[in-house]
This record gives sequence, structure tokens and C-alpha cells, in this order.
Amino acid sequence: MVVILMGVAGSGKTTVGEVLAQRLGWRFYDGDDFHSARNRDKMRRGEPLTEEDREPWLEALHDLISRCEQARENAVLACSALKQAYRERLTADSREVRMVYLKGPRDLIARRLAARHGHFFDPALLQSQFDALEEPSDALAVDIAGTPQHIADAIVAGLAYS
Repeated sequence: MVVILMGVAGSGKTTVGEVLAQRLGWRFYDGDDFHSARNRDKMRRGEPLTEEDREPWLEALHDLISRCEQARENAVLACSALKQAYRERLTADSREVRMVYLKGPRDLIARRLAARHGHFFDPALLQSQFDALEEPSDALAVDIAGTPQHIADAIVAGLAYS
């Protein structure tokens, strides 16, 4: 199974993903690692990515998910997947993918981004993330107000009951 943690920048995808993967004994992949240097430079400059910029990134993540399924490797993937079309692209032809939406209020996420250092994402892009976000109707939605450990607990419980 591949669990995709999706949501806007600053929602805790990487932090929660690492905790969740460790708890489950699964491999963790950060979708940010699959962005090109050009994409990271654009985001560092505060420039939103275009659909053209995202295309190779989405393809690389789809290939990763396919490889995990073929190898029967359980994994957690942190990936914004803000639009339904992106989620459909990522999960096309997949049998064992679960989407988890890390959901929280803009003010909480903005505070987290302001406190984050060393990441290429410019916090000025947060509004563009919320503007692009199409909340999923078919994902496990988890409130991000708690600690990463509590959020991981909620995900494990939610996956067990769905």
C-alpha cells in the first residue's frame, strides 16, 4: 500500500510522513525530492509553478507509486496533490493507494511556514496553494492541530477503519 499525505505547504506532510512511516515500518518518500532544480528555484523566488512545470514531477511520482506497487513495497509519500486531476494522475492504474488530507486553517499553517527554515518554499506562495486546493471528497481528512505523533495516530486509526 502507498499512503499519500496531501495538503498545502506547511501542513506537515514531511514531518508527519516521517513519523507515520517509522511507526508502520514503511519507506518514506518526500515528493519535494522529485522536483527539478528549476522548480525549486522558482518556488524559492516566490513564483508559483505552472502546469507545465508540474508535469514531469507528477510523472515521476506516478512512476514511484507504480514501482512501489510492483515491488509490493509499502510506502508513505508526502505530496501536495492539491488538485483532483493531480490525484487522479498519481493514482492512475493503482490498486493500493490511500489518500490522506492533512487539513488545517490558513493562520496555523502560515505560522508554521514562518517558523520553518532551510526550505525552498517561499511562504508568500501559501495563498496560491489555498487558491489551487480542491479539497478531496474521497480522502481520509485529518486535523493538523495536534503533534505529529497524534496526527500519525489519527491516520493509523482512520486507515484501520476505512
